[in-house]
Amino acid sequence: MEQTLKGRHALVTGGGTGIGLAIAQMLAAQGAQVTITGRRAEVLEAAAAQTPGLHPLVMDVAVEDSVVQGCAAAIAARGPITVCVANAGIAEGKSMAKMDMAFWRNMMAINLDGAYLTARETLGGMLAEKWGRVIFVASIAGLRGLKGAPAYSASKHGMIGLMRGLSEEYMGSGITFNALCPGYVDTPIVERNTQSIADRAGIPPEQARQMMVKTNRHKRLITSQEVAAVAQLLVGPLSESLNGQTYEIAGGQM
Repeated sequence: MEQTLKGRHALVTGGGTGIGLAIAQMLAAQGAQVTITGRRAEVLEAAAAQTPGLHPLVMDVAVEDSVVQGCAAAIAARGPITVCVANAGIAEGKSMAKMDMAFWRNMMAINLDGAYLTARETLGGMLAEKWGRVIFVASIAGLRGLKGAPAYSASKHGMIGLMRGLSEEYMGSGITFNALCPGYVDTPIVERNTQSIADRAGIPPEQARQMMVKTNRHKRLITSQEVAAVAQLLVGPLSESLNGQTYEIAGGQM
């Protein structure tokens, strides 16, 4: 396999499990040195131990100082970051009537503020190199409202708006900005949501799981590797014209 990212430094938030880990492994296979971040050191270290080229970094995307210091440490260790994957996020449903401000702020702090901070702190290296790829991991909920999850839907709509604004601001700079919008993916988040839905609706966990499966047009959960395959296209050698776009990964039209 040709290593098209050899010599480049990538950063993937939420890179210890699920979609983030699959993308990080893909980037490493393409020759990049990949900093993977998250809040649990043991999870990151286990992931890095399994894949050469992955480097663990504890960082909380919801805390500005943590992102500033974490990105600075990664850059000092491995050079400018020219591939940024803002993947860290939470997915939790709650109706408007049951939401409080703490729930809303936590959702926005992790999903939207975290994406903004990560992009902001990595952009300098891309501008200096006159080349960069920024990928926001959004959701189909960023393209249409998700019943029972208005805060989550708003956070992902905001992420897509941020991506589109940045793509216009840096048009022609050699830096591209895109968003992945998967449906339900077979990750630990789906496992947690299965139990949450079952508890709220008073139904068996398998029935709750099937509710999510049926949302995907091909009636199965998406794999993390399928999402990573689209990310690979966006960082590839012929990706310069792929900019300011949303990529639905849901088994069909949504």
